[in-house]
Parts: sequence; structure tokens; C-alpha cells
Amino acid sequence: VQLQASGGGLVQSGGSLRLSCAASGFTLDYYGVGWFRQAPGKEREGVSFIHPSDGRTSYANSVKGRFTISRDYAKNTVYLQMNSLTPEDTAVYSCAVGHPSIPLVPYEYDIWGQGTQVTVSS
Repeated sequence: VQLQASGGGLVQSGGSLRLSCAASGFTLDYYGVGWFRQAPGKEREGVSFIHPSDGRTSYANSVKGRFTISRDYAKNTVYLQMNSLTPEDTAVYSCAVGHPSIPLVPYEYDIWGQGTQVTVSS
């Protein structure tokens, strides 16, 4: 049972990246999936969440309109498309699955993947 986050890298301000969160050993169909990020010296921040049954999405105000979360059931993968990146988006991004009562708060998640580093240069 594993989550694998990938797709991070170094990008210039204004650029885009797409992160992937791939599940193995279980299906994502019945789990909500959240993306979180943590910058050095800062607390972990909820970025986005996608509901398991109806695909409803949630976004932090800081990324609303720039980031899009989506899921591919066939590939058992959730994506985070990040556009118009700024240096403030620099962080380690992680994905997690669960049935949280408050999606963008990093509690009540059952499985966490390792992080992928996103660095945005000015």
C-alpha cells in the first residue's frame, strides 16, 4: 500500500508544473485525496482536495484559480496542475488519502506519500 508523488522540479515564476499522486496496492476510488505543501520553517498547508464520490474539489485561497486537482480512475492517479507559479509556491508537496471531515487540514488522513520538491525561481 503506497502513494507515490512525483512531478516536482525547478521552474521560473509564471511557469507550470503537474504533480502526480499514484496509488499502488489499493484503489483511490473510495478515498478523498488531498495535496499539502510545507515550506521551510512553515507549517504544513492544505492546498487542494478531491472528494471520492462526486469529485467535488476544494482549494486553499492562495492557489484558487491557479491550481487544478483532477483524478484518473483508470490510472489510479490524482493530479495537481499548477499554473502561474510564484516563489511563494516553493515547498515540498505531498499527497494523502483518507476521509477527512475538514479536507484541507492534515488530520484524519490514512496514508501519506513522500513529498516532491517544487522550487519556483523569481
